[in-house]
Amino acid sequence: MAKQAERNTTDEDEFVRIRNTMALHQAREAGLLGPRKDARISGRISAALLDAAKERAHVVSDTELLEIALSRLVLEDDFGRRFVRRKGKIPKGIDLEL
Repeated sequence: MAKQAERNTTDEDEFVRIRNTMALHQAREAGLLGPRKDARISGRISAALLDAAKERAHVVSDTELLEIALSRLVLEDDFGRRFVRRKGKIPKGIDLEL
């Protein structure tokens, strides 16, 4: 049982690492991240929220957390919006072969 839980944790760690790496890579490709850091952001938030977000993202740095979070926000697809907009676009009598 412990080995399975350890394997699941390792799988989750790897998944998060890949997801974060891809988000940062896409942001670099889009010209959003580069060698120069020329903006500063600050704000007051709950320490519990910050700690939970870092834990979920598997990072320790505030800067890395912000880069990942902002990259994912900017690059997220709009599947949900596009899906909802399609409501009523498929004719009711169409055979979907289900």
